[in-house]
Amino acid sequence: MTENSSRKCAMITGASRGIGRASAEIFARHGYDLILTCRSSMESLRGLADRLQALYGILCMPVQADMGLEEDVTRLFSLTNRLDVLVNNAGMAHFGLLSQMTSSEWHRIMAVNLDSCFYTCRAAIPLMLKNHSGSIINISSVWGTQGASMEVAYSASKGGVNAFTKALAKELAPSNIQVNAIACGLIDTAMNSTLSPEELASLTEEIPADRPGSPGEVAELVFQTAHAPSYMTGQVITIDGGWFT
Repeated sequence: MTENSSRKCAMITGASRGIGRASAEIFARHGYDLILTCRSSMESLRGLADRLQALYGILCMPVQADMGLEEDVTRLFSLTNRLDVLVNNAGMAHFGLLSQMTSSEWHRIMAVNLDSCFYTCRAAIPLMLKNHSGSIINISSVWGTQGASMEVAYSASKGGVNAFTKALAKELAPSNIQVNAIACGLIDTAMNSTLSPEELASLTEEIPADRPGSPGEVAELVFQTAHAPSYMTGQVITIDGGWFT
């Protein structure tokens, strides 16, 4: 991606499915060039990139990258000299007792969910400073504030994302770069596909909206956040069907 394009450029991590894929769709529909990443589902990501390019006449670059690895993020950012929007969506979950969790499992979750935000934001800031504008959106979770039994590492990583978002927003506000997070409730994604029908029904009963959210609904909020008034920064915006109020 180069600065010669008249279109804005958005980078969306974890874009081969779910919220990332839906976000790519809406940004493409609004004329953004895209840099999309995934760790392993390149066939799916290439298919998405080809379709979005053909449908909307944009440039779309699919990149295989493990966002928890600093060297992969460094390589990713070497492919562009322009960035207007960064959506940190790549993430992973872990379900189980903390007492049975290995150190490698803990560090892997922290790397993918939290370290990745450090790597990408550090690399994105100089690109956004050139235009004295930009929007960084970190996909978080309600468990980052509420905490979830059997998901201690995931909850801790998302709590870190929330604090990271608020602190970086203060740092970048003078440069007209917005940093916000979106805390998702129960969303119909592959990450939640491991829930049994009984578990899903039990969780749904707790949600006033009486259903899981869709990736498309979160993507709409991502796009709206990227285009919010510049005075809106440092916010953790919850989308959970009224689950936690």
